[in-house]
Amino acid sequence: MQSQFQPADTKKAKIGQFLFYDKILSGNRNISCSTCHHPKHGGADGLSLGIGEGGIGLGPERIAGVGANKIRKRIPRNASSLWNLGHESITVVFHDGRLEISDIYQNGFNSPAQEWLPAGLDSVISAQAIFPLVAQFEMAGNPKENEIAGAIHDRIDAAWPILAKRIRIIPEYGQMFVEAFDNIDEPEQVTIVEIAEALGDFINIEWQSYDSAYDEFVNDKIALPKSAERGRKIFFGKGGCATCHSGPLFSDQKFYALSLPAFGPGRTRRFDPAARDTGRMGESDQIEDAYRFKTPRLRNILLTAPYGHNGAYPTLEGIVRHHLDPKSMRLKWGREMAALPNIPWLESIDFVVQSDPLEIARQAAKVDISPIFLKDAEISDILSFLGSLTGKASVLGKLGIPESVPSGLSLD
Repeated sequence: MQSQFQPADTKKAKIGQFLFYDKILSGNRNISCSTCHHPKHGGADGLSLGIGEGGIGLGPERIAGVGANKIRKRIPRNASSLWNLGHESITVVFHDGRLEISDIYQNGFNSPAQEWLPAGLDSVISAQAIFPLVAQFEMAGNPKENEIAGAIHDRIDAAWPILAKRIRIIPEYGQMFVEAFDNIDEPEQVTIVEIAEALGDFINIEWQSYDSAYDEFVNDKIALPKSAERGRKIFFGKGGCATCHSGPLFSDQKFYALSLPAFGPGRTRRFDPAARDTGRMGESDQIEDAYRFKTPRLRNILLTAPYGHNGAYPTLEGIVRHHLDPKSMRLKWGREMAALPNIPWLESIDFVVQSDPLEIARQAAKVDISPIFLKDAEISDILSFLGSLTGKASVLGKLGIPESVPSGLSLD
């Protein structure tokens, strides 16, 4: 499997390492990519719904900020895993698939930037890296706070040149780009495309997982522990898990409705009357896609709790049981299961969607999976098998966390 990753350049990845941990790429210079995708939390943040721009701290201990800088909204979806994003099989990313390989806009991708996505992006992993930078509640900040947030309200692509200039005028960054990129002779030539490629190469190299016990079973015929082997047979057999969780990354990259409990601000569209999240339909505008979300990859799944597109389940057992009986588990779900740090000024929003009986009924009714009965022991075996998908040395990464970044800003 290691040979199935997109090619990556180590010099470019070194730049990407700095950029990934550098808050210079955020509008107010107060959050980095690593804040929500940190090695300490398996490449995520340990929260159901993240605390983005304006927050302070890391992971479950992150607070929502103070005074004028406090956050105005939780991130509406669970932080996506970065594991194996550089694998050659990946063609679509984000929970709703809003970025995918396509030539519909003659730039290689179907994305929120449409025809304004910069030309020259070399892979999905590079393209995805630049969208959180221009998301208001993730990294950009609020209108009138900074030039990035202001530019976005003109047009999404207006902010990327400003960010690129921030980077290239820092002498250390400028010199690194000149040395790493054949098409860059002087720092003034650095654009968001080179920044995206550097970030993509780092994420590709750093977040690979290919040496799990399951890989040893497949490649070297080393037997799995007995419980994991029983779980493997159920996973690929009567459990029906592999119907959707297929391929080398255990995802068919398609979209399904699981009737997960709804909460949070929702990823609303301009005309949505409630704090809801219609999933794939928000991108496709096809009613049949309502409440469908992308099949997650399962490698290193033990490291990336909580689970579901909104982090509804704190444990892997919980989300497995939900797959087996969505209706029953939805009724058993309680608000205390959501990992939502207390934010008093957002409490009225956190569960407001549940007071809309029509919306809740629509979500409950849309289920693409059928109930399957498994004994408790069989569920335990499936969990053992999922544990066998955790990498060994590979999960330690290759470059790690830098001691400092060229901007001089603090690290989380």
